[in-house]
Amino acid sequence: MSIETSRTHKTSYDAETHARLTADSDTIVARYPQARSALLPMLHLVQSEDGYVSPRGIAFCAAHLGLSTAEVSAVATFYTQYKRHPNGTYTVGVCTNTLCAIMGGDAIWEDLSDHLGVGHDETTDDGVITLERVECNAACDYAPVVMVNWEFFDNQTPDSARQLADDLTAGKAVVPTRGADSVCSFKEMSRVLAGFGDGRADEGVGAGVPTLRGVALARAEGWTAPDFPGATASAGAGTTVPAVGGEQSSAERPATTPADVSPAAEQKKQSTDDAKES
Repeated sequence: MSIETSRTHKTSYDAETHARLTADSDTIVARYPQARSALLPMLHLVQSEDGYVSPRGIAFCAAHLGLSTAEVSAVATFYTQYKRHPNGTYTVGVCTNTLCAIMGGDAIWEDLSDHLGVGHDETTDDGVITLERVECNAACDYAPVVMVNWEFFDNQTPDSARQLADDLTAGKAVVPTRGADSVCSFKEMSRVLAGFGDGRADEGVGAGVPTLRGVALARAEGWTAPDFPGATASAGAGTTVPAVGGEQSSAERPATTPADVSPAAEQKKQSTDDAKES
């Protein structure tokens, strides 16, 4: 059964919460050349406050970014990570895509659904678990995989997945197979997805043995990838190729650059603004 009908929407944030969300939103907006580009992480931010993208969260994002609520709602309803009704403390996602399915994912899903008494995107009566059928958890080398708030639990079986759900319901600590050393709440994970680190990025094992098997084989056999045609020439003499995560990343880019305030950019922005729904 869903807990959606047992909760009511709050119409606005109190002054203290509004001030805190505004300060966090200003931090998010400063990462982007144009403010409206901050909408996706801001939706995660309001979700970290309410446990879902609430009507007041949509109104807050719209007001802060100068958008209409219709524009914000269009984005929030497009992506499945944004919840339009109250979510549980833990989202348990069972991969039922091709490889996980044939390795036992379908059996895990059916067993968990029966055990918890909920279907896809439904929440248990105690508000602890929202169950999801996930298309792909991007961990085929560990199939079948279950995720709890996007933390990996690899090589699962119906029995192990049922025990995992029971431990979450009982409030017991669970340890992911890889990644962080613990599982945080859905609200806490939503804040991480909004771009605010929780200090757990370097915990645990990242890529395990199955993931690195191809790299190990290539090194043992002396295999290398062919050079990309023209890669050196296209870079130009004396040009440094930007490093991923380096100072050239968007997180380090000034909020406004000369290109953003050029006549052409201003004209394009004006055309976009004129086309917005008022």
